[in-house]
Amino acid sequence: MEKFGKSQSVKRTEDVRFLTGEGRYVDDIAPEGALHAYFLRSPVAHGEIAELDVSDAAEADGVHLVLTCADLEAAGMNIGLAGMVVDNRDGSKGAAPMRPMLAKDRVRYVGEPVAMIVAETLAQARDAAELVMLDIDELPAKMDMAAGGETLHDEAPDNKAFDWGMGDAAATQAAFDAAARTVALEIEDNRIIVNSMEPRGCYAEWTDGKLHVANNGQGVWAHKGFLKQAFGLKDEEVRVTNPDTGGGFGMKAMTYNEYFCVAQAARVLDRPVRWMSERTEAMLSDNQGRDLTSLAEFAFDADKRITAYRVTSKCNLGAYNSQFAQFIQTQLFSRVLMGVYDVQTTWLQVDGFYTNTVPVDAYRGAGRPEAIYVLERLIDRAARELGVDPWELRRINFIKPDQFPYTTSTGETYDVGDFNKVLARAAAEADRDGFEARKAADARRGLLRGQGLCYYIESILGDPSEGAKVVFEDDGTVSIYVGTQSNGQGHETVYAAFLSDQTGIPLEKITVVQGDSDLIAQGGGTGGSRSVTTQNNATLATVAKMTEAFTAFLSEEMGVPASEISFDDERFRAEGSNLTPTMLELAEMAREKGREDLLTHHERATLPARSFPNGAHVAEVVIDPETGIVITDRYTVVDDFGNLINPMLAEGQVHGGVAQGVGQAVQERVVYDEDGQLLTASFMDYALPRAADLPYISFTSEPVPSTANIMGMKGCGEAGTVGALAAVANAVQDALWEHGVRQADMPFTPHRVWEMMHGERIATE
Repeated sequence: MEKFGKSQSVKRTEDVRFLTGEGRYVDDIAPEGALHAYFLRSPVAHGEIAELDVSDAAEADGVHLVLTCADLEAAGMNIGLAGMVVDNRDGSKGAAPMRPMLAKDRVRYVGEPVAMIVAETLAQARDAAELVMLDIDELPAKMDMAAGGETLHDEAPDNKAFDWGMGDAAATQAAFDAAARTVALEIEDNRIIVNSMEPRGCYAEWTDGKLHVANNGQGVWAHKGFLKQAFGLKDEEVRVTNPDTGGGFGMKAMTYNEYFCVAQAARVLDRPVRWMSERTEAMLSDNQGRDLTSLAEFAFDADKRITAYRVTSKCNLGAYNSQFAQFIQTQLFSRVLMGVYDVQTTWLQVDGFYTNTVPVDAYRGAGRPEAIYVLERLIDRAARELGVDPWELRRINFIKPDQFPYTTSTGETYDVGDFNKVLARAAAEADRDGFEARKAADARRGLLRGQGLCYYIESILGDPSEGAKVVFEDDGTVSIYVGTQSNGQGHETVYAAFLSDQTGIPLEKITVVQGDSDLIAQGGGTGGSRSVTTQNNATLATVAKMTEAFTAFLSEEMGVPASEISFDDERFRAEGSNLTPTMLELAEMAREKGREDLLTHHERATLPARSFPNGAHVAEVVIDPETGIVITDRYTVVDDFGNLINPMLAEGQVHGGVAQGVGQAVQERVVYDEDGQLLTASFMDYALPRAADLPYISFTSEPVPSTANIMGMKGCGEAGTVGALAAVANAVQDALWEHGVRQADMPFTPHRVWEMMHGERIATE
């Protein structure tokens, strides 16, 4: 790893400003004098808008503008938000109903924006919203994942958005017919609210006919494209920026209603307009995550090898197609359908439904945590029913090292892997041999202890291409322009350290520039664990181009052939010469010679293939049968991330991902009542994991370098969440199994666990 990053745990340089309150978030940098926007949102889940009279609100103190859907249409805007659709099994397209920026004629979920009020102060805008006459003729709320019920969209008359399939259904059925044993399990994956530390927000301003929107997103280029389309603008007439962003987790990757409305208000008023979501507002309007049920089935031969795998899922899209939702539980789920197991006969069938709930979209892992959760829950159940150790059942079915590169049944090509080596390391790190003693000690105290294993694999996603531009500035510093967007992962540190490692430019002299569509013409943003792999790949290409250019320049200056000049990542050297300039020194020489062409270097690079991070998560939980309280007591992760660029940042990403996975498994759950009212719309009712809810997380690297990129690395951003769900769930199921509980579904809140243990007894009393 000497050549392509020395795997040093460089401390995060950006933390100094974040921890001292010097971060510059969107609500910190809104233009002075910007007006405040407030959104009136639907108080009911489903109904026809009988009256929407905003005249009194428009006359209220401090109010400058009230916008409705009719106003947006009158302005000639394209009011529909984009959403991907998949192909149905018969070749037709999935449903694509329009999602208006503000409700048009009908509301379809509590929290849907109906009107926007713009005033001098937020308090004035909020007060004016109470003057809006909104009369809604309520309709029955559609809340279940099934065909039928009150129709939400004419384009989906049975509320069915799509029916999608992948694989060979006939061959899979034949394998089940011939199986020595079959195992089936129905599995719920509970809906969650993302709850990034910084809620969504934006401001917009128009200058000389050019629109500038700043929002706290995960990349500026997709947003720029949508704004151009909505307003009918040219490329040079739109600028989008992302300042510091306090967490995204997939939820901030897509565009939202509010950004367009704020931009239109700024255009109408010719003044900057700002909006910042409140926490409950975010819970009512941010795209949520997960929410699917799956029937998963294995067919086994007599040697306990899996011969076929079948999954039939139903997923809840919410009231509309969000940007990626139809894609997540179909295509992205399929990417790792069979996980790390050598099975070629598979069938995945997914039906999507509309309900009167907040739309669902990407949440950390986006389809891969859902797929691995189903798979790893089923393999644990199979081990119990077959009477075999769950670790051994996995080993029997692992793809073997000599089978790589391995093409899965759904067409993905895993480049490398040694799953048994990683699993063996996990057994040692988790002290698996000591589990029975720990379990016995807890039993003496009246407590239950369970151990759960998940062996996950995931694929990096997103655009495989990225660009990097390096500029030698007049003050002797260097700027690197990147096409990704940090949401707190430490990009400023890892990109600067990597460039420093490749060039010898001191870390403290490097500034990372991101999140400005005027400064960076193209980029893929952050998401899908792509950032460090794609961005550093582009940096390598740029450094190679830069080195070649400086070598040619030095050749001219020294009068020696370029072939005799070498660069050792710190200095240029030539045989027989004492002249050993650094890149910074050569840049200054070039400046003095008027060679401005040597002060800026740019290159784009494309990854030849995806990498596939994988690893083993081992969780141990302790359950108090008197209260149903579940404590995650021990947690061990052994990951294969290939070559680590910055081990400390990788470990931090794993810790954060595990926290989100444990949160969903043990505490987090979105609850709506039968009328579509969100019952978990504050932190009084929606429980996020706290420090006290998590144990020390042991992280160990057992790398098998990837062949899919020159650095040999594998993305790590989502891996913690992908592995955590099933590890914790399997541990809870393990603890409850001896007490007759055969169906343990997340989240494992005290009430739910207590009911699992005592429900049958209560029913018969």
